Amino acid sequence: MRVWGRILAFAVPLALTLAVPARAADTIRLAVQKTGTFSWELAAIRSAGLDKEAGLSLQVTELASTEAGKIAMRAGSADIILSDWLWVSRERALGAKLTFYPYSSALGAVMVPASSPIKTLADLKGRKFAVAGGAIDKSWLLLQARMKQDGIDLKSEATIVYGAPPLIAAKALDGEMDASLNFWNFCAQLEAKGFRRLTGIEDILPTLGAKGAVAAVGYVFDENWAASHRDAVARFIAMARKAKELLATSDAAWDKVGPLTGATDPTVLKTYRDRYRDGIPRRSIDDEENDARVLYRVLAEIGGRDLVGPAAELDPGTFYHAGPGD
Repeated sequence: MRVWGRILAFAVPLALTLAVPARAADTIRLAVQKTGTFSWELAAIRSAGLDKEAGLSLQVTELASTEAGKIAMRAGSADIILSDWLWVSRERALGAKLTFYPYSSALGAVMVPASSPIKTLADLKGRKFAVAGGAIDKSWLLLQARMKQDGIDLKSEATIVYGAPPLIAAKALDGEMDASLNFWNFCAQLEAKGFRRLTGIEDILPTLGAKGAVAAVGYVFDENWAASHRDAVARFIAMARKAKELLATSDAAWDKVGPLTGATDPTVLKTYRDRYRDGIPRRSIDDEENDARVLYRVLAEIGGRDLVGPAAELDPGTFYHAGPGD
């Protein structure tokens, strides 16, 4: 009887423990550009089981463009998207309390053919120059600000052609342009095909007042949602950091990412990998925010209200702090 009593005393708590359901994973809705690099990170997360480790269920909606992601955020159909702190600050000035956490500091570059006689930014004067993203693209505005320091108004002293990033890359490859400014992943394609980086946008930021690499793109979410899901947001950020570290240190992790890049040439894939790794944020949120505030003033001066809306300064709540010392 004593033996059975001891067995029963052990078995009842065990049965009760097993009967308690496991904690349900917190669901986070992500709106992701189908061809964007966020899909690369998500592939690494799922392959390594980092979402399950974090106790998160990631509900992903693939979209055709970053603008579609902004629409999804405004409509309340997505919890997190990728965008930039410039847009977040503008939305905050208009009443939407969005907030930003750094995702990548990878920026575009001015690219020229390997045999081009263009050796310096000043040599762009009088050239046919293609710009991806439109007249108020951030990289284009920052480049104009840098050129004005040397007394050059590139917008009027060169022939400027605007277009979508894939089109600009194609025209550069066809030799229709003397030089082009494109998003970093399209620059990586050109670089792998022998084009030369005249200058990266990150290279000109110190001349505009930044003290380090600035994460232009980040995870964007509503601050009220973040306040009511603070623990889930903290786990999401920690999970994303682990994924980035995995992609930074393991070439094998790129086996799952490779097919998503569309690259069949190993040289192109290696360039993607190297540039992605270069763009992983390593600085504190305070340092990121301070530099963003400096660059915001530069952008506001060049782009005006069409770019920044009614706010001449970066809104104080633009950057999200996940925890003390972040």
